[in-house]
Amino acid sequence: MVHTIEPAEEPPVTLTNPYDLLNGYLDFYRNAVLRKLEGMSDAELRASRVPSGWSPLGLFKHLACVELRWLQWGFEGEHIEEPWADVKTRPGPWHVGPEESFEDIKKFFQEQCTRSRAIVAAAHLEDRAATLGGTTPPDEDRPTLIWILFHLLQEYARHAGHLDVARELADGAVGE
Repeated sequence: MVHTIEPAEEPPVTLTNPYDLLNGYLDFYRNAVLRKLEGMSDAELRASRVPSGWSPLGLFKHLACVELRWLQWGFEGEHIEEPWADVKTRPGPWHVGPEESFEDIKKFFQEQCTRSRAIVAAAHLEDRAATLGGTTPPDEDRPTLIWILFHLLQEYARHAGHLDVARELADGAVGE
C-alpha cells in the first residue's frame, strides 16, 4: 500500500539573502529527514535494503555526526570526544549500537542542529573554519562557512533522497 508523506514548505521564493536561503533550506532538509523516519518501526529503521549495509537509523546518526563534525569540530575548532561516532570501521555502513534508540538519535540530532544554528548565527558566511578534521591547515585551505553550509545542504539533499527510496521499500510511503 502506498501512502504519501506530506512535504514541508520550502523557504519563500522571495528570499534573496544567501544566509537566509542557506539556513532555510538546511532546516527544510533537516525536517524532511525527520518526516521520512517518523512512523517507521524499529525493525525497519535498523534494516538495510542495500548491499552496502546502511540502515535508515544509521544514516540519521550519520547526519547528526556530520553537523557535529563540520560546525563544532571543524568550523568552531571544539574538542569533540568522538567526532566519528557514526563510523566504526572504514569502509563499512554507518554504525548504530543496539542500545541506541530512534528517540536517542533523534535527541542527539536535534541537539546538533540547535548547536549548528547557534554557531552559524554568530558567524559570517566568509569566516573560515578553525580546523579541518582536527588539524589546523593554512588559512587558504580552511573552508569558509558558506562552503560548509553548501556542503551540508548537498549532504542532506542526497541523503533525503536515499531515505525516500528506503522508506518506500520499507512500507510504501512516498513523498518529498
